[in-house]
Amino acid sequence: MGGGGGGHDPFDIFQSFFGGGGGGGGGSSRGRRQRRGEDVVHPLKVSLEDLYNGTSKKLSLSRNVICSKCKGKGSKSGASMKCSGCQGSGMKVSIRHLGPSMIQQMQHPCNECKGTGETINDKDRCTQCKGEKVVQEKKVLEVHVEKGMQNGQKITFPGEADEAPDTVTGDIVFVLQQKEHPKFKRKGDDIFVEHTLSLTEALCGFQFILTHMDNRQLLIKSQPGEVVKPDQYKAINDEGMPMYQRPFMRGKLYIHFTVEFPDSLSPEQCKALEAVLPPKPSVQMTDMELDECEETTLHDVNIEEEMRRKQQAAHEAYDEDEDMHGGAQRVQCAQQ
Repeated sequence: MGGGGGGHDPFDIFQSFFGGGGGGGGGSSRGRRQRRGEDVVHPLKVSLEDLYNGTSKKLSLSRNVICSKCKGKGSKSGASMKCSGCQGSGMKVSIRHLGPSMIQQMQHPCNECKGTGETINDKDRCTQCKGEKVVQEKKVLEVHVEKGMQNGQKITFPGEADEAPDTVTGDIVFVLQQKEHPKFKRKGDDIFVEHTLSLTEALCGFQFILTHMDNRQLLIKSQPGEVVKPDQYKAINDEGMPMYQRPFMRGKLYIHFTVEFPDSLSPEQCKALEAVLPPKPSVQMTDMELDECEETTLHDVNIEEEMRRKQQAAHEAYDEDEDMHGGAQRVQCAQQ
């Protein structure tokens, strides 16, 4: 069917897939598939400002590189011998006896050749790498943190991990770890901030300056006649986080308002407020109705603490009840 040079011969595909070179029958990797080196993962701590504004960080790292003197052979002559411990396979099999007629076979890298399948004569060892085939090198990597990146996002430097002979070099991966911010909280593309108003500000209007993460001063103010209720949220469009790879688009900035009430008011303050605030609901009570009522006293409580204490007391009573019933059942069983 033509048999021209344009088609791919199955043997060639097999050789290239398993790391074989041109020329010889077995290929340069002795017929073994070229394995991939492990990726090196480093956490990279960043502030919320870093993720908002974008930043670059220079990091110095040590890694193994193939020895330039012996080109990864480990020997001066370039020769090596088959490891006698594993017969050149790089792996050893150990057998564990688990019991009568039961054995377990386990495969592990040969410790004599460190899984390489070959050994180098002491006199022939490369003077630079001492036969290790690799030497340590320091390298400075510049990590670009883009605007809008997320906590846990990965930045990959392909082929920058440890080198080893007959191995595809792995990647260096930086995983972003966002530090807690004292003022702003991030949720996706939005930013949340807490702000406390006095009762006067909540009722009569407020304005304050908010310093954003790029040091811009934002003037935040209420509308005339607007009343802010406790636990209310308000939003400012386009003042949230920049969106990743679309930095000119931003989420929202949400402000969560807390209203601080005064601890007490004097009779004069009460009269002044009653004169301007909406009137109280009028409930007409006769003296006879009041005489029939019982006087009560209100106490301040910490409701979470009270509920926790009641729940604990209920658990203790239940455990005590279980012990009593459990004891009775055991006596019954013993009599039967």
